[in-house]
Parts: sequence; C-alpha cells; structure tokens
Amino acid sequence: MVGGEKELRIRFVPGCCQLVEEDVDIPSRRVLITGATGLLGRAVFKEFNQNNWNAVGCGYRRAQPKFEQINLLDSVAVHEIIHDFQPHVIVHCAAERRPDVVESQPDAASQLNVAASGNLAKEAAGIGAFLIYISTDYVFDGTNPPYKETDIPNPLNLYGKTKLEGEKAVLENNDGAAILRIPVLYGEVERLEESAVTVMFDKVQFSNKSANMDHWQQRFPTNVKDVATVCRQLAEKRMLDPSVKGTFHWSGNEQMTKYEMACAIADAFNLPSSHLRPITDCPVMGALRPRNAQLDCSKLEMLGIGQRTPFRAGIKESLWPFLVDKRWRQTVFH
Repeated sequence: MVGGEKELRIRFVPGCCQLVEEDVDIPSRRVLITGATGLLGRAVFKEFNQNNWNAVGCGYRRAQPKFEQINLLDSVAVHEIIHDFQPHVIVHCAAERRPDVVESQPDAASQLNVAASGNLAKEAAGIGAFLIYISTDYVFDGTNPPYKETDIPNPLNLYGKTKLEGEKAVLENNDGAAILRIPVLYGEVERLEESAVTVMFDKVQFSNKSANMDHWQQRFPTNVKDVATVCRQLAEKRMLDPSVKGTFHWSGNEQMTKYEMACAIADAFNLPSSHLRPITDCPVMGALRPRNAQLDCSKLEMLGIGQRTPFRAGIKESLWPFLVDKRWRQTVFH
C-alpha cells in the first residue's frame, strides 16, 4: 500500500451507520491542479489520478461537486488550500486563453494570467512544492521557427504578453518552478467551442454550405492527453532530480493550417470536404496571430519525456460523440 494513511469512512450497516477508521490506499504523492474543469485541466487531473497520485482539482464556475471551488484571485483561499493539502506538485492550468477575450477584457485577463500566477508561485515556494505553469507558443512572433526555450520571446498579441508576464512573475517568485509552453490544444471536449480545433466540426459536417477556413497560420494541434502525460512525467522526474526546472516546450509534430485540420477531420469521418475553402490571406479580424510559432521540443525529448497521439486518431476519439449523422458511425467504427 502506498501512503499507508488511515481515513475515517462512514460504513453503512443495516439499521445504522457508523464512523470507522479504515486503511485505504491513499497515494502519498499529492498534486493540486488549477483550472481542473477546463479541457487541459480535466486531462491533467485524470492522468495523475490514474497513475498513483492523490490529485485534487480546483475550478471556479464549474467546480462542484467534483472539484474544489477556489477563486485564484482570492489570496487567502489560495493560501488555505495549499497549506491544508500540502501538495508536492501544483499544475497551474487556469488561464484566460482566448486571445480575443484578452483583448476585450485586459484587466481581468492580467489578474488571472499574471497576478494569480505570481501569487501561486510564491505559495508553492513557501511549502517547497514544484509548480508547473502552463504557457503558450504565442509568446513568439512566428517569424523564425522552430523556437527553442532559449529564444527571445516577442508576443504579437495581449494574450501572449500576459502569458509571458505570467512566466516572469512565476520565476521571480519561485526559481524552482517550471514553465511548459504548448500550442493549440484539442481533446475530449464537453462542447465543441472548448477548442479552436474541435469548433470546426460543425462547418465540416454541414457540407451543404461552403465554409472559409484559414490556410495561412501554421499550427501544431496537440492532444491534451499528451500534455497531461508530459506534466506527470516532468513531475515524477523532478521528484528524483531537483535540477529539473526552468522553461520547456511540448507540441504535436504534425504541421497543419485550420483548413488542413478541417480536411483531416472530414477524412477521418469519411465526410466530404469540397465545401471547405482555403483562405491564404493573413487574417485581418481579431487579435494578431503568429504565422508559425513551431516549438522545438528536443529538451524534453532528451529527458525521455513525451508522448504524441497521431492527429487523426486523436481527433476521431474526441469528435465522434458530436457526429450528427449517426449512420456514419457504422462506416467509421465497424
């Protein structure tokens, strides 16, 4: 048994219930995950939980009943959960990650992406916990890929700027922390709008209407399960080696525009793609995006860390519950 802790459990006996002390298998390694209700946070929680870690997730609007409800801007609440739970590792997934929302609500985004991250780093340092701060490829301007961890960031939009400021706030408050930069994510979404990749599925499925798709920005769609595995491997490596810290990059290795992703999605489900139209002009609407912010992942690979799910396999697993024409399920899965 790992941990060997005892826990008070309510045992129901016919006619009464009694409080008894039982030996239960509580893993001794503790991890706290912020943003555990989000697309990445759910995958990170699941990965640690299934690999012999005592995982506690916290969220805000969607937290209960599965996760702790914590406002990360409430420094007292943050202090209390960290001191009560005493995690060995904290994975900080919570962020405002939508570039256009950051542009329209800069103060709120800065509070969450910068101030809350710095405070979390300080609290982690106070108890000797290893903090993994999730950052983004959008800290780079996309003019000279691939980018190593040592390359100079130059974010084009406010989202990238707030995440870069968050990185600095984390390392200023906790020099033993890790920064994990990642690109566009997809995975088992609760709603198609949860990911910039899966949100395209309706345009793919409704082939009676032509759809313009960006064919300018080069992306590297990355499965949240793979990022979750990297977080766990990084945490476990750090438990054995305190020199594991600083900035790291992880990314899928299949380069695709949104148009190419949409065509791959159509192909995965045997759907037509002739209604999809590639737009090769630089987008003029919304926050500026880097053309190609490909991340060089060799630093983690040298540590023996990493996992990559092929895009077609990962996207099929993520999207099949949202397939409108159920007849296609037979042709795709049987």
